[in-house]
Amino acid sequence: MTWSDFYLICFAVGFLFSLVSFIAGGFHFHGHWPHAHIHFPGDAGAHGAAGHGGHQQASVSPFNFFTIAVFLAWFGGTGYLLSRFSTIVFALGLAISTVAGLIGASIVFLFLARVLMQPEAIMDPADYEMVGVIGRVSSPVREGGTGEVIYSQKGSRRACAARSEDSTAIERDAEVVVTRYERGIAYIRRWDEVRDE
Repeated sequence: MTWSDFYLICFAVGFLFSLVSFIAGGFHFHGHWPHAHIHFPGDAGAHGAAGHGGHQQASVSPFNFFTIAVFLAWFGGTGYLLSRFSTIVFALGLAISTVAGLIGASIVFLFLARVLMQPEAIMDPADYEMVGVIGRVSSPVREGGTGEVIYSQKGSRRACAARSEDSTAIERDAEVVVTRYERGIAYIRRWDEVRDE
């Protein structure tokens, strides 16, 4: 086996793994790929806070399935091209291929760490709790019937089907509070009644 064959095999394996991960992601495959966790100085504070009531932040290891696949593809592709179409010395070609692989893996790692794993992208169920939400009736609630309420949550305006908690009619533009939420329907009461209590 020559070095160009070795580089070609690395490229094929890296490309195949990248393709499999792309296809598996398209079918919402939730596999657990082997990876190593590296903790950098300062990580202990972030992880320790999560154990004491803080929000746990997701982190991605630099050595994961995706970065290894990209490293192999870039390393193998660059090495193959250098070994087949240039007169560079073997050691220099190996160094250039390794640097190219590290650059490709770094790009993927930075994309994963800074774009896909942002703390803002992590959804906390408490942020979407309906009980206690204050809104306005946009479609009147008939006595014993269903209407619609508009409210703001997580910076966006939303609408939801609503019924009166005590089956009384509530007119349009009345300020209300959600007292319970079941099967997609918010049960509401007038805000001034709840405030007075």
